[in-house]
Order: sequence, then C-alpha cells, then structure tokens
Amino acid sequence: MDPEYTLGWSANWAWGLPLIVFTVIFHCYCLGLLNAEITTRLRKRGGLAVPLAVSSFLIGGSALSLTVLHGAEGTIWAMAYRFLGASMDNKSAMLYSLNALTSYGHEELHLAPHWKMMGALEALNGWILFGLTTAFLFTVVQKVWLHVQAEQPAA
Repeated sequence: MDPEYTLGWSANWAWGLPLIVFTVIFHCYCLGLLNAEITTRLRKRGGLAVPLAVSSFLIGGSALSLTVLHGAEGTIWAMAYRFLGASMDNKSAMLYSLNALTSYGHEELHLAPHWKMMGALEALNGWILFGLTTAFLFTVVQKVWLHVQAEQPAA
C-alpha cells in the first residue's frame, strides 16, 4: 500500500473521530436548548390546550432549527477540509460536506485522495446526527400533540 495513503489513513481517523465527538456533543447541547424552548412555550399556555395551528408551527420551527443545526455541523466539517487542504475551495468543501453528512454523495466532488476516509467518517457522523434528530422530532411531535389532544372533545 502507498505510504502516503497509509499516513493519510491514520490522519483521517485522528481528525475524523474528534470531529464526530464534537459535533455529537454540539448537536445534543443544541437539542437541549431547543427542547427547553419548546417546553417553555407549551408551559406558557398553562393547562390550556395548544391549537393545531400552533402545534404545526412548533413542529415546523423545530424542523427548521434542526436544518440550520445540520448546516452548521456541515460547516464545521467543511472548515476542517479547508484547513487540511482536502478541498480546493470553500464552496466545494461545503457542498462536499453536506453531501457526505446526508450520505447523498456527489459524483463530481472529491476530497484529496489521502483524505477520502474522512468523507466516510462524516457520513457515519451524519447517520448519528440524523438519528438523534429523528428521535428528537418524534419526541417533539408527541409532546406537542399531547397538548393538542387535550383540546379535542372526548368521544
């Protein structure tokens, strides 16, 4: 195996694993902030039920916030690619990062050959982050819909 490729393999893990840990911690922290905001908004209503329209906006606002959060995490990876010289320019680094994070992939975008494992590690990171996001959105929907159901007349 090519020595440069072998050296790059170790560097990929040395950079990729801390990025995964950092983005997962960052993601969980932001989920906690968003959960506190949703809980506060629901408590401000007191014991009153939440109208369906309000609940839809809380869920939609959560989804938008999470989309921005994933974009920020993609930016963190893109900055690492630029710092390491794995990508030629900022736009390519960001597009590659979002493609890797979502496991979408892009046939025209590539990292420098010795940094290719980082793209796979970012895809793994994306699975973890999107799993956390899915669980969080499920919880938000349940929490909000409990307040909506309180508004429905008993059958």
